[in-house]
Amino acid sequence: MFNQISFEFPYILLLIVLFIICSIYCKAKSPSYYIPHLNIFEQSNQKSNTIINILKFLIITLSIIALASPIKEQDTQLIKNDGINILLNLDASGSMRYNDLDKDDKSKNRFDVVKDIVKDFIQKRAVDNIGLVIFGDSVMLASPLSFDKNAQREIIDYLEVGMAGNNTALIDSIARSVNILKNKKAKSNVIILLSDGEDTASKIPLKIVIKLLKKYDIKAYTIGIGNSNRFVLNEISTQSNAKSYTAYSKEDLFTIYEDINKLEKSKIDQNKIILKDYLFFYPLFFAVLFLILFLYLKNKE
Repeated sequence: MFNQISFEFPYILLLIVLFIICSIYCKAKSPSYYIPHLNIFEQSNQKSNTIINILKFLIITLSIIALASPIKEQDTQLIKNDGINILLNLDASGSMRYNDLDKDDKSKNRFDVVKDIVKDFIQKRAVDNIGLVIFGDSVMLASPLSFDKNAQREIIDYLEVGMAGNNTALIDSIARSVNILKNKKAKSNVIILLSDGEDTASKIPLKIVIKLLKKYDIKAYTIGIGNSNRFVLNEISTQSNAKSYTAYSKEDLFTIYEDINKLEKSKIDQNKIILKDYLFFYPLFFAVLFLILFLYLKNKE
């Protein structure tokens, strides 16, 4: 068990040696007085002083161990160097509240259906670096580019319609995604944008965004729900050498994401994920516990 435990900052442990040396050679000198029968008092306090000194040593030692940040490596996941960088841009505007995509479950609005399909898509892209962007009145980065698919699926569960406002800053979301991807070293950087309405809140012109996509060689796949805003979505995808799709149902969306799932893969930098358990709170807990006991005994003297 203990051979699996290591420290993020092992050099901090040298402070324990420094503390031991100081406790031996750096003792404060106090004046000496001769008092008859003093040994009677010394014997009564000897046991209490021993306990206090032991507690002092434990408090400082455990605090230093906590500062050194003990960790236990739970698992190492090797990632093949053949993934791509993908940003998923999701429309979270007010119009995504309509309940018309899932014919079998009318309780689910458009955004609920999209979240289910996107979570499935993310799980299938095990070797890809994926990030999440949502947009409404403004653009929000919900998750940076990451291999942690489980964390991203949990983040998606917390996303709701209207979190970024009720309007649609579609073009601004593309600009924000380009800014994230432009310096990423990968042969293929991809944006997959989903929207169900006209752009009503963007401040950046469409021509500028298209120039940025071309400049940094970023593909922007677009998915439109229904027939709205077809021209803008087609223009974005065509000018960036990608494809544009239209979805009218949950089944359409599933098919579209399956088609995008066949994207050509390319090399990226990261190739390994190490899952860690941080254990610093165990020594820290006992250090605090011993400190409380130490203060109690000192005040009792």
